Amino acid sequence: MEGKFPIIPSEGFSFGAFTSPPRFGLSAAQDAPSQVNSTSSSDKKEKNTFQVPASSTPSPKPEAQWRNVEWTQERKENLMKTVSSYRPRCEEAPQARVLLLGPVGSGKSSFISSVQSVFNGRVANRAMVGSFSTSFTKKLQSFSIHAQRGEDTSGLVLCDAAGLGDGGMTGLTLHDILSVIKGHVPEGHKFSPEQPVRSETVGYVKLPNLKDKIHCVAFVVDASKITMYPQSLGTTFKKLREHISDLGVHQVALLTHIDQICPQTTKDLTQVYKRQSIRNAMSEAGALLGMSTSYIVPVKNYSSELDLDLNTDVLLLSAVDHILQYADLFFQDHKPRNPGPKFTL
Repeated sequence: MEGKFPIIPSEGFSFGAFTSPPRFGLSAAQDAPSQVNSTSSSDKKEKNTFQVPASSTPSPKPEAQWRNVEWTQERKENLMKTVSSYRPRCEEAPQARVLLLGPVGSGKSSFISSVQSVFNGRVANRAMVGSFSTSFTKKLQSFSIHAQRGEDTSGLVLCDAAGLGDGGMTGLTLHDILSVIKGHVPEGHKFSPEQPVRSETVGYVKLPNLKDKIHCVAFVVDASKITMYPQSLGTTFKKLREHISDLGVHQVALLTHIDQICPQTTKDLTQVYKRQSIRNAMSEAGALLGMSTSYIVPVKNYSSELDLDLNTDVLLLSAVDHILQYADLFFQDHKPRNPGPKFTL
């Protein structure tokens, strides 16, 4: 990758012109350039709002299906088997750990709960979910995705943390994010911008094994807020992605709340890959993240529903399958080299 940033040590790094860990808050005026300064001026808001490059919006034929999906019970069952039977091809790591990163209210916790609901056979919020403006998650939480009843836990763990842009009290810093990915942060650690992760942190993992590290990062963005995200968030995402890439970790993205931007998709989720509004939103998400749309998948989380829906399940499971493909690349990249045959005299 061109223009890579150097890998930052776990402690005492600087980000840009700042010597203290930058905060991904979207409201503090004193934050780093990758943040938004709050203002009441409409001109200021317009200036700071993320603008989508005109060239990023494709113009395919209307109603042309541009990704093939089988919306059938058989496809759902096959995907469930794929996820349930997945195991990393690495003896050092029995499960693939995937970190979800995104702005407050993007749907990270809801995605975890929705995926688990599919395997539970009923809608249930296992991961606590906050409101659209506040983040319920304040600490690092790992959720093992359980297979169907009577089966063993799958080889997938979804990790949740505080949302980016959660303000001065709980906003994640770049330092803490990289510490999580490197495997230094203990389970249940409560994040605080005033107390970044250090070697003195209770439970700090000084020498993390491969099983402690993050093997894939899934960025989560809200389709209904793409045009309202601050422009500086795009800069933050891209710098963050550079550092994560330097650690050898693959990245994908989930585009949530697609039902809120397309009435046709709200009525019929099988229209998701036929509607121009969804494709435009994916292009906008790609521009925001600095990522090709081939890495981005749209999803609809369960929110007010009480019963499972086949099409929603297929879309959720397809997203999990997409994530596992890139997690598996991590293990391929880190496969121990064969030292060759030993010769004895």
